Amino acid sequence: MKRTTGIPTLLLAMAATLSAADHVVILGFDGMSPNGVEKASTPVMHELMRRGAYTLHARGVIPTVSSPNWASMIMGAGPAEHGITSNEWEANKFEISPICTGDGGIFPTIFGLLRAQKPAATIGVFHDWEGFGRLLEGKAPDVLKHGDGPDKTMEMAIAFVKERKPTLTFVHCDHVDHAGHKYGHGTPQYYEAVAQADVLVGKMLAALKEAGIADRTIVLVTADHGGVAKGHGGSTMAELEIPWILAGPGVAQGRELRTPVRTYDTAATVASILGVKPPDCWIARPVLEAFLAR
Repeated sequence: MKRTTGIPTLLLAMAATLSAADHVVILGFDGMSPNGVEKASTPVMHELMRRGAYTLHARGVIPTVSSPNWASMIMGAGPAEHGITSNEWEANKFEISPICTGDGGIFPTIFGLLRAQKPAATIGVFHDWEGFGRLLEGKAPDVLKHGDGPDKTMEMAIAFVKERKPTLTFVHCDHVDHAGHKYGHGTPQYYEAVAQADVLVGKMLAALKEAGIADRTIVLVTADHGGVAKGHGGSTMAELEIPWILAGPGVAQGRELRTPVRTYDTAATVASILGVKPPDCWIARPVLEAFLAR
């Protein structure tokens, strides 16, 4: 796999100067819509928005189901590039072949690239949905664990952060999506699940302070898709739009982003923060508007 950069070197250099962060934590909540963030009790997320940069109009990819969207978030590209078009995808079972492959024989993720380019980096991935683990290179993270529910999953991630002070931590929680499917998006039970997500974000922020790395950590809160009634997978804005909330050193405070943000831009933004060169097959670009120039 070629690893010549697909993003202009000048952009990467600019992004590298905009943040002094040594650590990145991505908190992803399956099925959490912008409507949920706005209408549920989410004081922690709103505080992150006040001290960070955000948009409640970021976009996932179509189809608006989990595997294509989580894959796009960590792979810096869409289904047409990485070939993950449904929840039935497997590394040896697909309809569209990836336009490039990296370690593990799949489209390169931010985890695999970070491991290859910075071997000393510490990487942890904790996922509430068992299917998430197949979307990345299994040998890239130091720890790759499937949790039993959102609380246990976050507890494992917090313990890892406190002990290892990792370079990159990714946490996937599935309970908001469960509430959407069982009770419906926009129901009291759905908003209660989003409120629980907010509490979990607060626990991670407290852990970063306890670990002594909060002032050197960028935190991103986002989702894979929204939903309509008791489902998702269609082409409505309610299913396509997702929250994207970034806070930490070098990030503009209280800035609502005007730049279009696509879920795959998450990977490029993290790559820029951590000094990782993306491959030519990524189509993502870092969300530079989120950062303050020094």
